[in-house]
Amino acid sequence: MADVQTPQPETGAPPPAGTLPTGEAILQVKGLNKRFGGLQAINNINLDVAKGSIHAIIGPNGAGKSTFLNCLIGLIEPDTGEILFEGKSIKGLKQHRIIQRGIARVFQTPQIFPGMSLTENVTIAALSKRDGEFRFNPVTPLNASNSATEEAQSVLAQVGLADQRDVEAEHLSRGDKRRLELAICIAAHAKLLLLDEPTAGMSRHDTNRTIDLLRLISEKGMTKIVIEHDMHVVFSLAQRVSVLAQGAVIADGTPEEVRGNPKVKEAYLGGAH
Repeated sequence: MADVQTPQPETGAPPPAGTLPTGEAILQVKGLNKRFGGLQAINNINLDVAKGSIHAIIGPNGAGKSTFLNCLIGLIEPDTGEILFEGKSIKGLKQHRIIQRGIARVFQTPQIFPGMSLTENVTIAALSKRDGEFRFNPVTPLNASNSATEEAQSVLAQVGLADQRDVEAEHLSRGDKRRLELAICIAAHAKLLLLDEPTAGMSRHDTNRTIDLLRLISEKGMTKIVIEHDMHVVFSLAQRVSVLAQGAVIADGTPEEVRGNPKVKEAYLGGAH
């Protein structure tokens, strides 16, 4: 960590100024703990995420980053603590209920329907947001004039996939699969997007396209929490960075403040206790 240099973005847009976001918190985590047997995976995490911000979470392998995201999305129930989204508790809710509230997660491996077209993939998300839990409706066919299908095609245009809207998703490149997954989140009208290493396995070109897309949807007001090992991505996107080590937050601040923090250097060099 000590030799990390602030990267110059290759996307043509300047990096964030580095000032901490000051808006109201869309997500508040208070005293969160999770233990697996003798392992304290999450250790008294307190964290606020400002509405409309891009908040990065970094840390060495095994620091508890993915476990933390799994608690937020309902895959894992924490032992103690509270998770408030828009001021209301979501702790203990089922995954689909949390998603309906407006939280979506993007996994390391894109989660799409490979045998369906891009339009069909995104239409499902639009229908889910419009109709809530699915109910069989034999009199409402999905066709080009359906409002959900029209929204799907509009969203695909926003992310640069309009020319592939009829292609089956399995034929996309990894970068385009990620763009499709982000389109699904946009169509679902997610308010908070949780991204677990969104550029993993991508070429630099696809990484920069993804950075541009994440900036674009930030301008539309979507808040994002990003777990990422690529410091180019972190410094290009994040206004605030929290650092986890052994399940606890050891540093929090702007990217520049965190980069120079001695505790962060120790954690990445294996010396954190």
